[in-house]
Amino acid sequence: MDINALRAQFPMLTNKSMQGHPLIYFDNAATTFKPRRVIEAMNEYYFKHTSNTGRGDYDLEHITDVKFQEARATIAKLINADPREVVFTSGASMSINMVAYGYGRKYLTEHDEILITQAEHASNVLPWFKVREETGCQVNFIPLDDQGRLTPENLAKAISAKTKIVAVAHVTNVMGYHIDLKSISKIAHDHGAIVVVDGAQSVPHLKTDVKDLDIDFLSFSGHKMCGPTGIGVIYGKYDFLEKTDPFMTGGGMSTGFDMCGDASFMKPPHKFEAGTQNIAGALGMAEAATFLMEIGLENIAAYEKQLREYAIMKMKQLPNIDIYNEHAEAGIIAFDIKDVFSQDAATHLNSKGICVRSGQHCAKILIDYLGVVSTLRFSLYFYNTFEEIDAFIEALKTGGDFLDAYFA
Repeated sequence: MDINALRAQFPMLTNKSMQGHPLIYFDNAATTFKPRRVIEAMNEYYFKHTSNTGRGDYDLEHITDVKFQEARATIAKLINADPREVVFTSGASMSINMVAYGYGRKYLTEHDEILITQAEHASNVLPWFKVREETGCQVNFIPLDDQGRLTPENLAKAISAKTKIVAVAHVTNVMGYHIDLKSISKIAHDHGAIVVVDGAQSVPHLKTDVKDLDIDFLSFSGHKMCGPTGIGVIYGKYDFLEKTDPFMTGGGMSTGFDMCGDASFMKPPHKFEAGTQNIAGALGMAEAATFLMEIGLENIAAYEKQLREYAIMKMKQLPNIDIYNEHAEAGIIAFDIKDVFSQDAATHLNSKGICVRSGQHCAKILIDYLGVVSTLRFSLYFYNTFEEIDAFIEALKTGGDFLDAYFA
C-alpha cells in the first residue's frame, strides 16, 4: 500500500494540527477519519438527487432508489451476503438492539440462556440484560482465558441445552483479540443456539465472509470503517430475518393496515427500515466499503499487524508502561502508565497533539477482569504510520509530572 497516497485522501490528515503539534490520531476504534470520496458521495446526493426512496413516481426518486439499492448490494459484497440480508440501521448499537428485541424477546423464555463475555461492549451487554428483564431468561458469561481471550474450549464448557443465543464480538474493543468465530459458530449451532456477532471492530479491519463463518447475525457501523456516523448494518440469515419482528414500525415498511389494527409488513430487509432512511449515510457507507475493498482487507490487516508489532516493541522498552493485551491480533493496545491516572496521561498526550482514548471504553464489566479502574487505549488504522508511533513513544517519555499538561 502507498500510505502517503492513502493519507492524502483524508482531509483530517492534511495539514491538521492540535496543541501546536501535527495531529496524530490513535482513536480509530472509536471512529475513523473519512476520505474525500465518501464525503463527495454524500454531497452528490444532497447537491444532485435529493429525494426520498420508495415514495415517488418521478425520475429523481428513481435515481435515489437505484443508488440506495446499489449501496445495499455493495455492503453485501463486502461481507459476502445476499443483499436481501442487509438491513440499514443507525449503527451497531441499533443493530444489536434490533436482534435483542425482535428475536430474543420474541423467542426466549425463563428456561433459556444467553451467553456473552466480560469483554463485550455495552451495546452487546445492555440489550441482553433488557431481554432477561422482560423474558426471565438468564444472561451468563463464558469465562475468558488467562489473557482475556474467548476460546472455543471455554464456550464448549459453558454452553448447554438451555443456551439459545451466543452473543460475542469478533474483535473486542479493548482487548483486541481475534476469536475463532468459525469454531464458535459450530459449537453454538451443535447445541441449537444462534450466533449474534458484534463486528464493529472486525469488519473495518478483516476480510469478513458471513457464509464461511456461518454466523446468524452480524452488526457493524459505518463510522468505524471510513464511513459517516449515523449509519450501520445488521446482517441476518434470511430465514432468521423473516422470524424477527421489526424494531420500529412506520412508513415504508408495511404492505397495509386498517382501522381495526390489522397490519402486514414487507419482506426483509424492507420490513426493518421504517421511516425515511439515512440515504446519504448509506451512500457514504457504501463508498467507504468500496474504498476498503479496493485497498484490500488483507492488505489492511497485514499493515496494521506490522504497526502493532512495532508499537508493542517500542512500548516494552519503556519501564513505566503496563500493557494488558500484548499478544492480541487487532491494532488495539490497552495500556497504562504506572502511577498515572489514565485521563491525566491522555491529557498529556493531547498536549503533544496525540489522540488516544482513556476510561473504561464502554466495557464496564471488563474492569473486574483487568483489576484496574480504567485504561488508555491506542487504536490503529491503515492511515497511521511508523513515524507517528515514534512520536507517540517520545511523548510517553516526557512529562515527569503528567499534570503539567493541565497548566501548559
